[in-house]
Amino acid sequence: MGCVAMKKIIVLCLLCASMFASMGARSEVTEPDMLIRNVAEEVLSAVRQENVDPANNPHNLMSIVGTRVLPHFDFVRMTRLAAGKDWHRATPKQKDMLVTEFRNLLVNTYANAFSRYRDQTVEVMPVSPHPDADKVTVRTLILKPGAQRIAVDYEMEKTSDGWKVFDLTVEKISLAIVYRSIFAQQVEQGGIEGLIKTLTDKNAANKASHQHEED
Repeated sequence: MGCVAMKKIIVLCLLCASMFASMGARSEVTEPDMLIRNVAEEVLSAVRQENVDPANNPHNLMSIVGTRVLPHFDFVRMTRLAAGKDWHRATPKQKDMLVTEFRNLLVNTYANAFSRYRDQTVEVMPVSPHPDADKVTVRTLILKPGAQRIAVDYEMEKTSDGWKVFDLTVEKISLAIVYRSIFAQQVEQGGIEGLIKTLTDKNAANKASHQHEED
């Protein structure tokens, strides 16, 4: 994966992680803009309450991400968008493996991202979706002292389990499109199995890195 593409992905994931860290305890269906506004102010306190040091406790941090952040993403749809036309070439088993490995990759990326978010605020633009609407774009601005504002848009869909994110863009750069380019290159080089192997190897390397940091 190219350095430029990975930097874009990290920025996207950093911003996304900051919004959803403490939604796990909410059972009611909340309007998408209010949901984001509520949780944006809670993410850092959630990390502090868990006494998580990203450098020394990567597994605790990944646990927070896995239980509080990722349940609010539609990973099947996100993987399908990232895979593009190659999704239809995959067998059901390969699709399951792609979703699993893609999810694991983002868990690790989000966990690494938490340590960088300690002094930002989030401005959420109000949204008034039609009562029957099942999709909405929530527009936000990430504000950090001494830094330029960053526009982040969340593409969300209403499901039986509430609103879920299926894509996001940072300054008009889509997470799905960034990964689509990366996935396409891997499929061209080694087919669907090659893509799965690349994701699996990357996740294994990330796991080994975390274990080394704890030793």
